[in-house]
Amino acid sequence: MGTNYTEALAQVGLLPTMTPSLWPEKYPDAPGALLDSVDAVLFSGGADIDPRYYGQDPDPQLGAVDPKRDAFELALYKEARAREIPILGICRGIQLVAVAEGGALHQHLPANPAMMQHQQHAPEGHPHHAVRLEPGTPLAEAFLRQGVQDLSSLPVNTYHHQGLDGVPGTLRAIAWSSDGLVEAVEARDGGFLVAVQWHPEMAFAEHPVHVAPFEMLARALGVDS
Repeated sequence: MGTNYTEALAQVGLLPTMTPSLWPEKYPDAPGALLDSVDAVLFSGGADIDPRYYGQDPDPQLGAVDPKRDAFELALYKEARAREIPILGICRGIQLVAVAEGGALHQHLPANPAMMQHQQHAPEGHPHHAVRLEPGTPLAEAFLRQGVQDLSSLPVNTYHHQGLDGVPGTLRAIAWSSDGLVEAVEARDGGFLVAVQWHPEMAFAEHPVHVAPFEMLARALGVDS
């Protein structure tokens, strides 16, 4: 976990804590016990999710997977949603949310010539392409509070070679890139849940508008940042 995540959370008045991945089969009570001590969960970026969780064989371009993390985070997500604990997902986080809700992933976006470059080679926080945000959503409102004028063309950074292949019925797409890839989702019902495909934690220091997703999470918790 990079310190940029913890800095972003601290900046909006939240106290970050981190947890190891624990095998749910060996420690079945761990997700619930961990959630007893927190107010929200952030699912961060990281390795590819094992495609067996969405019924596919591994693509030749599948990257590294982390079996323990997959199993633990899926169990943690399920318990957090059952408790209606607020959730923010980032990069791998949006993919985890989609898979946990019964969706699938494009295992390697560059294999589709219609897709733009989503795994940028520019510096970490540098805006690489634009996304269109759905007006009236908590995510869009958060960016408006940060002074964004045009919700139809928000510059974001992007470091992923996978992406959502459709949106499960329990979720709603709320942001898209120009090639049609879903860049953010929210829950249709239940507790607060928003997930984005880009990396605001890498961008907010030089591009302050990208503190918006973290401020949105703080607001969902009743914290005035």
